[in-house]
Amino acid sequence: MTSPEPTTVYIAEDHPVFREAVARAVRARPDLELIGSTGDGQVALEEIRALEPAIALLDQRLPSLDGAGVVRALEHDSLPTRIVMLSADSSSALVYDVVKLGVAGFLTKAATITEICDTIAAVAQGETVLAPAVQSRLVGELRERESADRPTLTERESQVLQLIADGLSGPEIGGRLFISPSTVKTHVRSVFDKLGVSDRAAAVAEGMRRGLLQ
Repeated sequence: MTSPEPTTVYIAEDHPVFREAVARAVRARPDLELIGSTGDGQVALEEIRALEPAIALLDQRLPSLDGAGVVRALEHDSLPTRIVMLSADSSSALVYDVVKLGVAGFLTKAATITEICDTIAAVAQGETVLAPAVQSRLVGELRERESADRPTLTERESQVLQLIADGLSGPEIGGRLFISPSTVKTHVRSVFDKLGVSDRAAAVAEGMRRGLLQ
């Protein structure tokens, strides 16, 4: 029985000593094969396109073009390459952006050489690997963006939106909530403004999209 072909790996790492340490560890593993390395982002982009490695390990802090820039440039290339990002910057915004772009692994610079190689191997098998600290930041960013996407309606505005969705007219809404027609109109205008719409149907559709309607 023949052994499976090793996973081809390309390394783009700014620090030459660290880059060589990772390269040695990759060469030492029978399941991995190093096919190229660089300390420059633009060179990495060109060589990844030419070599089409199975895995590209990208340092976020690269001269010429940073890791996220390389990922964005590769986004529409339809390459088989999966990306593992290695970064001292694990801010929630960066993590969100690169994961949205399709990065399959994200490790901080605190990761050991063994953890890096194990992540490369896992990503090659189709897994997505995020360092624990990165996972918590990503969850926080997702919650923050979801909150930003969901406008804050007052309790009365929420009631008005729900009654609009139920098909009630302005006078009917006023009667149900015991408020005047002019007050209903004020609430309706406020709901429209917060949802960025100009009519009832669009308000209902936008309210459903944003999870504001039951």
